[in-house]
Amino acid sequence: MARMASNKTIERSATALPFDTFWTWLQTHPNCVIRAGTPEAVVYDDDDLHWHFTAEGSESFVVQVFRGKRLVGELLVSPGDVAYVQGSEGEEDEYVFELISETETDRVAAYYFVLSHGYEAKDRVSPGRAVH
Repeated sequence: MARMASNKTIERSATALPFDTFWTWLQTHPNCVIRAGTPEAVVYDDDDLHWHFTAEGSESFVVQVFRGKRLVGELLVSPGDVAYVQGSEGEEDEYVFELISETETDRVAAYYFVLSHGYEAKDRVSPGRAVH
């Protein structure tokens, strides 16, 4: 299981983003994803893997990891469950983006993405066009 940033780290250097902004930006950085997951599962990057982002309607976004043309991992993200995205600097040049789900009584990171760099608004380009 992946180590998540501690609450101290999140509170000290966190950046909050709207989900739509983060998702559009994330799609332009597939080569920067180190790992992604939920509290129950994680998918790790490797040299011979590539990440693919797509949507199944407006209610399910799909993150897939392929080795060649073979699917090796998949993460389904329900945008309706995400209140906002909280980004923070992690360990060893990693940047953690937690997709936060909130209810009246609870706040949890329902999904997370760890990238090799942080979010920069100037990187915004249209989805499908990789920046790095």
